[in-house]
Amino acid sequence: MAAKVRTMVPSMTRSMQRVAETVAGDPAGCAALTVTALAERTGTSEATVVRTARLLGYPGYRDLRLALAGLAAQQASGAAPAVTADISVDDPLSEVVAKLAHDEQQTLSDTAGALDLAQLEATVDALAEARRIDVYGVGASSLVAQDLAQKLLRIGLIAHAHTDPHLAVTNAVQLRGGDVAVAITHSGRTVDVIEPLQAAFDHGATTVAITGRPDGEVTQYADHVLTTSTARESELRPAAMSSRTSQLLVIDCLFIGVAQRTYETAAPALHASYEALAHRHTPRER
Repeated sequence: MAAKVRTMVPSMTRSMQRVAETVAGDPAGCAALTVTALAERTGTSEATVVRTARLLGYPGYRDLRLALAGLAAQQASGAAPAVTADISVDDPLSEVVAKLAHDEQQTLSDTAGALDLAQLEATVDALAEARRIDVYGVGASSLVAQDLAQKLLRIGLIAHAHTDPHLAVTNAVQLRGGDVAVAITHSGRTVDVIEPLQAAFDHGATTVAITGRPDGEVTQYADHVLTTSTARESELRPAAMSSRTSQLLVIDCLFIGVAQRTYETAAPALHASYEALAHRHTPRER
């Protein structure tokens, strides 16, 4: 619930944000409230409560209450997380390690739980059959784009990561049916990533968006959307740092899926790449 709220809050009105944050922060208390009572508690209207429930993926408020009751029961039966506070400037390194580890684990769990397996399967199929694969990302997402491209290269696929927006667009217009373009943007509105994906989409390539905002502009040009989650943000832990963890999980899932689909060619290619680099991992004789 908290992960879903973090993902959807940027697209909500202020009144809807109050409702979403309230139910995520106190599922047990809110599960006992009628729609009128929750509206009064959050200083909103019944219509706002219902709209918030629907935006969070529930047909109506009754369904949201049932989900909250189930979540409250689950929380009551298990131990609360030992680490809940944000990282502060005066934390000792031992606490920094503990807090980061907790948040990273939560991010991975949230991403795995929310990942649409049908979309993941379709993306794996497209990548496995692709003639050529272009991956777009800038800033922190460029590192993830490069990681995906080099993984696919090592199993024999033609894959390139484009971090220069001009080169990304000029390459995208060369794509056609049978090619795949992957855009990685946590915000879902990074222009330097959206433009090449749109160009690839317009030229008939299969397009994929890996994003933390399923309602972001980038999804307008994506045949397949893979949603990532983020941990709590703070002054010392920005969104770019948090989103990278979930993005890396998604691309690792894609890589393993493609390697499984193409095992007969992927295994020899991976072995050849290991052999080609083996001498770089052992000390040379003098």
